[in-house]
Amino acid sequence: MKPWRSKLSRAFLALLASLFWVATARAALHINITSGVVTPMPIAIPAFLGGPNAAAMGANIARVVADDLESSGFFRPLDPRSFIQTITSPNTPPNFPDWRQINAQALVIGGVGTTPDGKLDAQFRLWDVFAQQQLAGFSYASAPQNWRRIAHMIADAVYKQLTGEEGYFDTRIAYVSESGPLRRQIKRLAIMDYDGANNRFLTNGRSLVMTPAFSPSGQDLAYVSYRSGQPQVYLLNLNSGQVRSIGRMPGITFAPRFSPDGGRLVFSVAAHGVTNIFTADLRTGNTTRLTEDDAIDTSPSFSPDGSQIVFNSDRGGVPELYVMSASGGAATRISFGSGKYGDPVWSPHGNLIAFTKIDHGSFYVGVMNPDGSGERLLTEGYQVEGPSWAPNGRVLVYFSQTPSDPQGRGFSSRLYSVDLTGYNKREVLTPGNATDPAWSPLLH
Repeated sequence: MKPWRSKLSRAFLALLASLFWVATARAALHINITSGVVTPMPIAIPAFLGGPNAAAMGANIARVVADDLESSGFFRPLDPRSFIQTITSPNTPPNFPDWRQINAQALVIGGVGTTPDGKLDAQFRLWDVFAQQQLAGFSYASAPQNWRRIAHMIADAVYKQLTGEEGYFDTRIAYVSESGPLRRQIKRLAIMDYDGANNRFLTNGRSLVMTPAFSPSGQDLAYVSYRSGQPQVYLLNLNSGQVRSIGRMPGITFAPRFSPDGGRLVFSVAAHGVTNIFTADLRTGNTTRLTEDDAIDTSPSFSPDGSQIVFNSDRGGVPELYVMSASGGAATRISFGSGKYGDPVWSPHGNLIAFTKIDHGSFYVGVMNPDGSGERLLTEGYQVEGPSWAPNGRVLVYFSQTPSDPQGRGFSSRLYSVDLTGYNKREVLTPGNATDPAWSPLLH
C-alpha cells in the first residue's frame, strides 16, 4: 500500500475512504464564501486516469466532480480542450506553468482502478497551482455501481478544502412525484441523488403522499399518506422498506419533522376545527401536546440543538411565525413583515430560519434570523413553497409551480435550488412534476 493511503470502513455502502495531508502544505488557496457574490474560481479537472477497463469510468467521475463544483456557483471548471499538459500519472506533481498559463487556480488529478476483490478504487490529489502545493489527497474504494457517490465525495472534499465549509454533494433529495391530469394526480414518494440522478419511487401511487422529511441519520423518512383514508403520519425505513404508523390519533396528523437526535417527531393534529402541535416519542409511542389554543398551529421545525421549535400560526389573525420551547408553553412571534408566512424550517447551523411568504399575490422563499431580524427574500414566483436546507446550511431546495388554464392544462411543478445570495438559482431535474422536497444529511 502506498504511504499516502490508508482505509476507514463505512458500512452503509461498504465505502472506504482515507484522507492525507502533506505536512508542509498550507491552504493558501481559499474562497471566501461569506462576502456576498463570489467570482467563481477557475479549476481544472482532467479525466481521471485508468486502465483499458477504467478509462471511461475515470472520465465519468471527473465529469460529475466538475458538475458538482460548478453547480455550487463557487467554481468554474475549465474546458478540457484548453489543457496544455497531458496528465500521465496521478502521483506525479503537475507541470504548474502549463496550468497557470490557462489561469487555473486549482487542479484536481485522479486515477481509477480495481482492487483485488473487484471494488472500484479511486484516488485524487488537489493542487494549488500558484503556490505549487498539494492541499489534500483521498482514496476511495466501493462497488463499481457506487461510482457517482465516489465522485460526489471527491467534490465534497475539494469544496471543503477550498471554502472551509462542508460540501453537500453526497446527499439525496426526497420529494413527491406528481403525474397524470391536474385534477386526478398520482402522487408517489420518490428519492434521488441531490443532482437528480438515480431517481426511484418509494411508494406505488395508490395513496396520496405529502411532505417527506429525513431523519438525522438519513435512513428514515417521515411523511403523510392517505393510505388509511385520511391523512396520517408514517415512517419509512429506506434500508428495509418497512412502513409503520406513528399511532392513531383523533384527527388528521400532518407536517412531520424529526428532532435533532432522531428520537421524536413533531407534527400537527387537526381535530374539532383547530390544529395543534404534538410530539411523539418514537421509542415509546407516547405523544405530548405542545400548543393549546383555538388557532391553526402547524409546520413545526426543531432548532438544531433541540431546545426550540419554530412554527406558523394564525392565532393573531394572519399566519405568522412563532418560536416556543421544545417542551411547549408560551410562544414568541418573530415575523413582522407584510404578508403571510408559512413553511418555517430551521437551518442546520441554527443561525437562520427559512420560510415561505405570500405578499400581494406573489410567493417568496426567504430567510430570517431566529429572532425575526434580517429578513431576506431569495426568490419569487407564481407559487414557490416548501424550502428545505442542504446539510451545510448554504443552499435551499424548494418547489415552484406554474398556473394552468381552466381545463388544467399548462400546469407544471418543478424543484429548484438557490443559495443564500439568492443568485445561484438552478433547476433540480426530475422525471416529471415534483413538490415537497426534503434534503438529506450527508451520506458519508
